[in-house]
Amino acid sequence: MARSVYVTGIARGDGRQAVELGVMELLSRQVDKVGVFRPVVHADRRTDAADEVVDALRARYRLGETYNAMYGLTFEEVAELQAEQGIDAVVSQLVERFHRVAERHEAMLVLGTDFNSTNIPDELGFNARLANEVGASVLPVVGGHEQNTDSIVAEVRNAHAAYSHLGCDILAMIANRVAARRKQGVARRLAEALPVPSYILPEDPALSAPTVAQIVDANHAEVLLGDASGLARDVRGFVFGGAHIPTFLHALTEGCLVVTPGDRSDLLIGSLAAHSAGSPPIAGVLLTLGERPDETVLRLAARLAPGTPVISVKDGSWMTAKQVGNLEGRITPANPRKAETALGLFELHVDTDELTNRIALARSERTTPMMFEHMVLERARADRRRIVLPEGAEERVLRAAEVLLRRNVVDLVLLGEEAVIRKRLSELGIDLGLDRESDPSTAAQATIVDPAESDLRDSFSQTYAELRAHKGMTVELAHDIVAEPTYFGTLMVHAGIADAMVSGAVHSTAATIRPAFEIIKTAPGAQIVSSCFFMCLADRVLVYADCAVNPDPNAEQLADIAIQSAESAEQFGVEPRVAMLSYSTGTSGSGQDVDKVREATRLVRERRPDLLVEGPIQYDAAVDPTVAAAKLPGSEVAGRATVLIFPDLNTGNNTYKAVQRSAGAVAVGPVLQGLRKPVNDLSRGALVSDIVNTVAISAVQAQQSK
Repeated sequence: MARSVYVTGIARGDGRQAVELGVMELLSRQVDKVGVFRPVVHADRRTDAADEVVDALRARYRLGETYNAMYGLTFEEVAELQAEQGIDAVVSQLVERFHRVAERHEAMLVLGTDFNSTNIPDELGFNARLANEVGASVLPVVGGHEQNTDSIVAEVRNAHAAYSHLGCDILAMIANRVAARRKQGVARRLAEALPVPSYILPEDPALSAPTVAQIVDANHAEVLLGDASGLARDVRGFVFGGAHIPTFLHALTEGCLVVTPGDRSDLLIGSLAAHSAGSPPIAGVLLTLGERPDETVLRLAARLAPGTPVISVKDGSWMTAKQVGNLEGRITPANPRKAETALGLFELHVDTDELTNRIALARSERTTPMMFEHMVLERARADRRRIVLPEGAEERVLRAAEVLLRRNVVDLVLLGEEAVIRKRLSELGIDLGLDRESDPSTAAQATIVDPAESDLRDSFSQTYAELRAHKGMTVELAHDIVAEPTYFGTLMVHAGIADAMVSGAVHSTAATIRPAFEIIKTAPGAQIVSSCFFMCLADRVLVYADCAVNPDPNAEQLADIAIQSAESAEQFGVEPRVAMLSYSTGTSGSGQDVDKVREATRLVRERRPDLLVEGPIQYDAAVDPTVAAAKLPGSEVAGRATVLIFPDLNTGNNTYKAVQRSAGAVAVGPVLQGLRKPVNDLSRGALVSDIVNTVAISAVQAQQSK
């Protein structure tokens, strides 16, 4: 039977969506098949993708169920059935529908009712009974928004007593949206008062802030300018424009939505000009009274701040203010940034190991791509490292940086001209919290360093000149070289100012790894630097090497690559069983290429007798148990290989790309091996998710090198 967690509450406004997302993340780290069930929905949410939280979970975790299969009844159907047959009939139907979904999954997340305009007399009791009937453990969430410490503690204790009295298995209690200054006091008192763990999640303005898109929907606004990323910006406040430009500009705040009559083109252009200059970056401009600027003004506005939303409503400023004032942020499929913020908050303030143990959910033997990605992020977050990104103004790098910071995975150093990077952030509507005060011991931080202007340039010039003196390098020449971002970033890693570097979204592989060869150099015992890819297939993770660095390694180099790759596999939770690939298996073939692989296999066994290694072996015999049984019966590796070593770069590079495209595998890498400290290369076609994964892997490598 699927292990189930029932997330519920006691009233509206508890921000429970962040907890639901956090629990889903926790479950999906442990098992492959996690299902979601919403017992009761509102009538207007019956159409596919109508429930925003369910749809956000479906999209993020690639759930195969249709929306209609993930809910039980509408509140109207509950009321009708209860009137005709009683509450037992309602519960019976919901339990039956739950089990239809649960039988196809290893774990279930059940989303309790929302306490919003429902017609269930005892909604808390209804949720408690339903949790008991489906055999789910309960995780109650209590909202602490604008409440004092005494009130929050009392509400959590009462909620625990209520669910406990109704026979529920309570995993823990969560107080959400608690003012940061009250967090420690609430935590201390609840620890003394409750027999179960309690977790306190502080209020996060980025979660409670509505997006521009929400304001468009709530006000039936017309979008005059702006793209999807602009509409996804958080609105952290409102500035109502009526003053002249000099006075008005002083009132602007970071992330504000400017609200001004549509005939004030001066304030529109002034706001966007200030945004473009990054002083400060705004969320957008809302024009009232149905007044639309002429096309000349709009064209100028579009050039000043590309992507920044300009929207128009028919109402006046007073009515508009009333309509937008009570809007709160929502986690939706269209706004993954809020999901990242919610997960970062949950993982920072909830002891996920303790909660997992209380759920008693055994980790699946299979490793899916999502489970591998979760594992890497989790390990990186557990001992946060500082990663330098030389391509500090590149859009994909900045978007990846925002995800990494919101999830508290790593601290970051962005290299480049500060004015250029800040302008780019403003244009993209990306918030890295550069100017916000936060506790570096808990929240991940980002800083910008301009290599050309940095105080470190002179000392780095001296260091580089000393390292390359045998090549005739002078301090004067070095002064220009170290201003190059990849060299500067590599020297930061060499000096211990950063723990690792990730580059390559714009730079070539050579530009990324040449400084590493010159400055960081190979690790003790490593003959060469090589690379591997973590190939995340549907049901397992394989390691491919070398697919990016060495064109035609000899037998000794091939053995070195195999040993490095086995160590990389083990470092990331993949049990190393090494297959030395060739076009023949065992003793069936001969020739120079096969002999090279045979000799490399002998050297691996000689250097690392503890490793399971087989070679020469063909790819099918390495990964397919049926073929292995025919070609190499009794082999401990054949049919079960996890580390596949290709004889040359041509074979490795083409194979990884073929598997990636034809099998839909997620290829994480290339990850460089054999350096004293981590420097990793990106493909110039890298997606944001690729950059996030590579940075997290670099952080884990840095933990090991420390």
